[in-house]
Amino acid sequence: MNLDRVIAVRNDKTVYRDGDLAIKVFNEDYSKANVLNEALNQSRVEETGLAIPKIHEVTLIDGKWAIVYDYIKGKTLAELMEKNPDKMDEYLELFVNLQIEMHSKKAPMLGKLKDKMTRKISESSLDATTRYELHMRLDSMPKHDKVCHGDYNPSNIIITDDGTPYILDWSHATQGNASADVARTYLLFCLAGDKELADKYLKLFCQKSDTPVQYVNKWLPIVAASQSVKGKPEEREFLLKWVNVVEYE
Repeated sequence: MNLDRVIAVRNDKTVYRDGDLAIKVFNEDYSKANVLNEALNQSRVEETGLAIPKIHEVTLIDGKWAIVYDYIKGKTLAELMEKNPDKMDEYLELFVNLQIEMHSKKAPMLGKLKDKMTRKISESSLDATTRYELHMRLDSMPKHDKVCHGDYNPSNIIITDDGTPYILDWSHATQGNASADVARTYLLFCLAGDKELADKYLKLFCQKSDTPVQYVNKWLPIVAASQSVKGKPEEREFLLKWVNVVEYE
């Protein structure tokens, strides 16, 4: 494999292009279990028929784990939004439509979103009373089995030259309640400092999916607490503020 052409660099991985293939190489200390789980998640989502890069192999390269999958040529939706602000409404509608399509799919072998959030809340730095309230709220939420991305944002959408949107990065995929996935996307927009776009996104999603905004709001403290377990200190501080934004009933 040719690892001369770098197309993306993250804290714990580097992505290379070799012809029609993309090769995601993880750092030496990256968990083998997490690499295999990511590949398994993506393989399971492939079976739904969604437009996503197909995995070709999982391998070792110079002692580092790597996932080899289709290289999708195009621009990220985030790039297009930044380059063409006059088309923001059009891009946002595409973004929401694609998320609704994703939520219409099922992948019975994916891990359960509720189980993951339960574990994350238990691992959080919140006090016992708050953790108890969050666990009770999570337990009371309807149990669904929709495909949820877990990190759905415009930088994880590639638009090809013919206009086909592909969804990337399925490392956080689960099956569960779509509104939890929406709450996560809302918080990602807020984390990026764009509360106005976050509100616009949420309003559009709720209109198109006939979902009450209040219902998504109920998920915000749960999702924020779950996501606060990892990430940068400033992100954790921001997310923990959201834990008390919506009053418990």
